[in-house]
Parts: sequence; structure tokens; C-alpha cells
Amino acid sequence: MKLKERIHRFLHDEKLKRKLYVIIFESDTPAGKLFDVILIGCILVSVLLVIIESLKGLPSFLTTPFVIMEYLFTAFFTFEYLTRIYCSPRPRKYIFSFFGIVDLLATLPLYIGIFSKCSSF
Repeated sequence: MKLKERIHRFLHDEKLKRKLYVIIFESDTPAGKLFDVILIGCILVSVLLVIIESLKGLPSFLTTPFVIMEYLFTAFFTFEYLTRIYCSPRPRKYIFSFFGIVDLLATLPLYIGIFSKCSSF
């Protein structure tokens, strides 16, 4: 099977979309509750990292682990955002909804920083 076919199948896999929709958008299921708890935990830890990073006197040996964790959290939030778009019955409605815009804005700062560093080379 060609890669193009696999991608097409994946993008139109209604069974997978429905499973993901139940997990991500319906918090009254066990999987949905677990997803929400994990997501809230990641948000809280991410905010805590930003607060700690902004403190003066942070030991320099913590810089690299904090940057790595920032990248990991941003990758997770990006994956969550793209998955919401993928499984949403009306992707455009989600993208332009309040929560869709908040999700996008949560990931943009790191990407803007990366692209601005790359363009300065």
C-alpha cells in the first residue's frame, strides 16, 4: 500500500475519529475523564515551569531540562490541538471557537521563537 493511500485512509477513518472524539470531547466517559485529568495536569505543570523559569537565581544546570520539558509540553499540546481538529465533526467551527483559538495561542510562542531563530541564520 502506498503512503498516499495510507494517509488518505487515516484521514478518513471514521471509527478512529469517533473513538478520539469520545475521549477528547466527552468528559463523562472513563477515558474522557482520564484525558481531562492528564491535560489539566500538563497545563498546571507547564504553567509552573514558566513561573519557575522566570525567577531570578535559577541554577544554570536547570536550563536544559526546563527547555526540554517546554518542548515536550508544546509537542503534547500541539498533538492535542491537531487531534481535536482531526476528530471534530466540524473542524473549522472548532478552530475558530474560543477554545480552539486558546489552544492555538498556547502553542504559538515556542514555534514563533524557533522560526525567528532559524530565520536569523
